[in-house]
Amino acid sequence: MTNPTALKIAVLVSGSGSNLQVLIDKQLQQLLNIQIVGVISNKADAYALERIRLANEQQQANIATAVIERDDNGKKYTRVGFEQKALAVLNEWQPDLVVLAGFMRILTPLFIDGVTSKDGLNVPMINLHPSLLPNYKGLDTHTRVLQSGERYHGCSVHLVTSELDAGEVIAQAVTCINAAESTDQLQQRVHAMEHQLLPMVVGLFAERIVSLNNNQLTNRLGLNLPIKLWL
Repeated sequence: MTNPTALKIAVLVSGSGSNLQVLIDKQLQQLLNIQIVGVISNKADAYALERIRLANEQQQANIATAVIERDDNGKKYTRVGFEQKALAVLNEWQPDLVVLAGFMRILTPLFIDGVTSKDGLNVPMINLHPSLLPNYKGLDTHTRVLQSGERYHGCSVHLVTSELDAGEVIAQAVTCINAAESTDQLQQRVHAMEHQLLPMVVGLFAERIVSLNNNQLTNRLGLNLPIKLWL
């Protein structure tokens, strides 16, 4: 039975979906007061879709999916085409929060501002990024961090805005860099940190500690953002 107080979440993915799996597990174990209402993938072969299939078949997770990769003629969607289709799906699902978890597309302001509640209010959209923003926006963050000789690295969850990786940072997980570790080793460590950081931030929204009002983040406990987790 669905909990009427649960935060309704939609997740956008492009790949494996390991962070999605963490959210599924937290929901099913009732460790987060959330309901994942649906998952959109822009890749038909994303393993994240298999995770949903297994959760639905084995644990009655009841999570909807939408694959938006190609149109009826087999052509890949343009950015405009994808966003129009995805907006229609999201506004049908009516989520309270949209989570980008390994979603590898840049979104336009029309899309970001187009996901609205029944009351016409903007729905908050958050993204998980593998660096300590505002440093190292974009791709290949682990390699770039090592090449620059940084002492610290980590991951960030931030509000999505029209500028790439530039929205207000809600929380970060931070670790010390071992000078002897490889890019792959650092990436694996940060990936494990993501699995702790993302559900924590989602929990802040689920408990209504953090919310979006007039396109500005507010928190009812007066927390200093970004929250720092040293791992």
